[in-house]
Amino acid sequence: MKVTDRIKHAWDAFTGDDRRRMRNLEVSSSRPTHRGVSSFNAASYKASIFNRIAIDVSMTKFKHVKVNPVNEDEEILKTGLHECLSVEANIDQTHIQFFQDLAYSMFDEGVVAVVPVETTLSPERTGGYDINSLRVGKVTQWFPRNVEVELYNDKTGMNERLFLEKKYVAIIENPLYAVVNDENSTLKRLVRKLRQLDDVDELASSRRLDLLISVPYAVKTDLQKQKAIERIKDIEEQLAGGRNGIAYIDGTENIHQLNRPLNSQLPESIAALNTEFYNQLGLTENIFNGTAKEEELRTYYSRTIDPIVDNIVSEFNRKFITKTARTQGHKITYYRDMFKMVPIEAIANLGEVFIRNEIATSNEMRKIVGFRPSNDPKADQLFNPNMPNDKQAGGNPSPKVPVPKTEDEEPDDKGEE
Repeated sequence: MKVTDRIKHAWDAFTGDDRRRMRNLEVSSSRPTHRGVSSFNAASYKASIFNRIAIDVSMTKFKHVKVNPVNEDEEILKTGLHECLSVEANIDQTHIQFFQDLAYSMFDEGVVAVVPVETTLSPERTGGYDINSLRVGKVTQWFPRNVEVELYNDKTGMNERLFLEKKYVAIIENPLYAVVNDENSTLKRLVRKLRQLDDVDELASSRRLDLLISVPYAVKTDLQKQKAIERIKDIEEQLAGGRNGIAYIDGTENIHQLNRPLNSQLPESIAALNTEFYNQLGLTENIFNGTAKEEELRTYYSRTIDPIVDNIVSEFNRKFITKTARTQGHKITYYRDMFKMVPIEAIANLGEVFIRNEIATSNEMRKIVGFRPSNDPKADQLFNPNMPNDKQAGGNPSPKVPVPKTEDEEPDDKGEE
């Protein structure tokens, strides 16, 4: 397709059909991709967990590939969709920021919509379009075949609501919805307990004295009660008006301080809910403080990160790649470098085993360690360097490296007489 044709047929979710545009909400007063956290520590508690998971999801490499049906080789396609997944999702976000925003919003809202904002052709008319821009939106209303999505418009700087068809909008639900977003989920129970604990702490840190004053007369009648109230007010005025907070009482009056409040068992309940929530998410304290071992990290990735990434990839393949393209081998896949979890001592042993058993070449292992590739042609071949070569007795022939022939060199074709 020519450049002029691409410009002519280009599609934008915010322009064109007025039926898609609902109503403007508000002008963004901060960076459109930044999510603020309130001062309430329960919100900060959720944000720390959501952000940790979102960062780990964003470190996964996504790509648009074409699979060879013969040998399962993957060829990376130079498409606009691959550019969004690996370089720049939109004018405000790199691909890393986009997937971090996607994962965080999914945990925060429970379900999010990924909208192809700019495409080469209109997705309402054809499925053979390429995507040039992606954004994460909030689903505000549900309809049988459409959704209302709150989306940031980078041209006006405003959040707008669009009425879009489900067939080209990726709707991704949190696979851990029952643990995080459900009304009776463990996280919401934990947040309620944290809110109660904050109320107790605020009450304890106030200027309350929690004292009992024993007056030398009975307080059964209204007149006696009024005299006791006036006596308390007098003591309060003395404490508030004095520079050192000192007051006097009658010799017949006694003061009893309540310095041991009743135990509400809130800390024990919060600790139990916190442990239960971490177990349901596959998290441990070591993952947050950076001391987790390889087994803990693999459990965390298999139980928490992989279901999220699989959910994202499955919905992207279903909505952004047509059935015809899928039959031709097109798909969106992801890759994670699992060697980042392995200690350097173990990598050395794994490298020796992989090369000896002809699983990986020397240059492939050098890439994992962080070394630059070797120029030796044998470094790109699969062979066991520990086996005897053809120069030794009983050895196997060493790999032969083909030498390219020059133009001046005549072919060796003697033939038979």
